Amino acid sequence: MATEVSTEVTKESKTLQLRTETSINYDKESYKYESYMPHFVPGTQPPLEEFQHDDVDSRADQAKKNLLGTIGVSHEEVISALDPAQLDELALLAAERGVVIFRDQNIADIGPEKQKAYGKHFGPLHVHHMGGQIKDHPELLPVYRDFAAGAIDNEIKDNVTSVKWHSDMSYEINGMGTTTFLPLSTPSSGGDTLYLSTTAAYYSLSETYRMLLHSLKAVHSGFSQASVNDHRDRYIREPIETIHPVVRTHPVTKQLSLYVNRLYTKRIVGMKQEESVALLGFLFDHIERGQDWHLRVHWKPGTVVVYDNRNTLHSALRDFRVEEGTTRRHMLRITPQAERPYFEESQGS
Repeated sequence: MATEVSTEVTKESKTLQLRTETSINYDKESYKYESYMPHFVPGTQPPLEEFQHDDVDSRADQAKKNLLGTIGVSHEEVISALDPAQLDELALLAAERGVVIFRDQNIADIGPEKQKAYGKHFGPLHVHHMGGQIKDHPELLPVYRDFAAGAIDNEIKDNVTSVKWHSDMSYEINGMGTTTFLPLSTPSSGGDTLYLSTTAAYYSLSETYRMLLHSLKAVHSGFSQASVNDHRDRYIREPIETIHPVVRTHPVTKQLSLYVNRLYTKRIVGMKQEESVALLGFLFDHIERGQDWHLRVHWKPGTVVVYDNRNTLHSALRDFRVEEGTTRRHMLRITPQAERPYFEESQGS
C-alpha cells in the first residue's frame, strides 16, 4: 500500500517551545512554528459549490521517469523542489499506492505561500468550515493538541479508544484529493497516524457482495463534527450533509474503493434504519479490522506523508502522555479538493 521515499536535507535544532494558548514558560525560548498556531476568524462564508476537477494524475507519465529516475522508489529529490511534471507523477504514485512516505524533508520551513503554491498544483485548497486556521492563510490547516488545548478531547473522552477512522471531510460535495500531512512538533513517543487502503478493502470482498454495493448511496454528514463543544461558535460555513456512492471510482487508476467511514457516514439511502446499521456496521468493521491493508506512520522531524483521500482512511492516535508545559502534537495539513465522488462500473469490478 505505502511507498517510502528517502531524502536528505539539513535539519535544524528542535529545542524551541510553544507560546500561544499553553502554560509553557517562554521566558527563555520561543516556538519556531508559532505563526502556524490555530487562529479563529469570526463571521461566515457561503457554502462551497460543486466544481469540475482537472486531475493532474491524468497527465503524468505512467512510468514516472521524472520522479523515479532509477529502479525502485528511493531518490534524492526534495518534494518542495519538485517541478510540475514530477508533482504530476507524485499524485499518480499516491493514487496507485494510497500513501507515500517521505523522510528528511524541508516543507515545514518553506513558508505558507510556497506551501500553498505546492498544494494548489493538485487542486483548489480546501478551507475547513470550522476550527482553527493559520492566520492570513486559511487554506492551511493546523492540527494541534497540547496540555491547555487538551490531548483528551471532548469528542473522545467517553470512548475507550482515540481511533476514529475517516476520510477528510467526506461530507463535502467535492471530496479531498492528493493530501500532504507533516509534523511541526510531536511528542517523543506516541501520536502516530494510522492509514488503510479502502481499495484493498473493496477488492477483498466477494464479487456477489461487491455487486450489491454498486447501486448504494450513503449520507455523509458534517453535523456531528460541528456539534463538538470546542467547535461551536467557530463555524465559517454551516455544516452540511451530502449523498455519495458507497463505492467510488478513481478517475485516473479506474480502481474502485469503498467510500464509507465511521466518523462521517451516517446511513444508507433507501434502507430502513436496522438495515442501514447492519450493512454499515459490517463495512466499518471490515475496513478497520483488515490488517492486510493497514500501516502506521511514526512521525519524526522532516517526515512528510502524501496520501490520496479518495482511496484511503486514516486516524490519529492520541496515545501520548501530556504533561503540563512539556508536550504537544502540532501538525500541518495541505488539503486540495478533487472531483465529486462517482461510481462507474469497471471491468472485473
